[in-house]
Amino acid sequence: MTTPLSDTFSQQLRGMRADVLAQLRAQRGGQIGRAEAAAEAREHESDDWAQADAERDLAFALEERESAELIAIDAALQRIADGSYGLCVDCGDAIANARLHANPTALRCVGCQDKTEQASGAVRPASY
Repeated sequence: MTTPLSDTFSQQLRGMRADVLAQLRAQRGGQIGRAEAAAEAREHESDDWAQADAERDLAFALEERESAELIAIDAALQRIADGSYGLCVDCGDAIANARLHANPTALRCVGCQDKTEQASGAVRPASY
């Protein structure tokens, strides 16, 4: 991959990373840590335990998803640094630039991703 193209994807990934970190901070109530955010949430919980449990589960699921997204972004930035970005981890072929623009953390070319999803039984959305 050419340096200008790597720089483009690096900038896109860094922007995504900043957005995810901002979302995590907002969920936690700003710059406070997990423990403080949990304590604050408990203070504001209603007497409806089912609703409070559902809200807590949703918050944990969102934070887990965003943490996984951060890991994927950091891994993509590392692949840019080591020169393997844009190469399919399965077959070694180049991943189409259009795919990388749509999903800059993509690990596989479309063909290998299809095979992986079929093997796992995952269903691909129509907009893929």
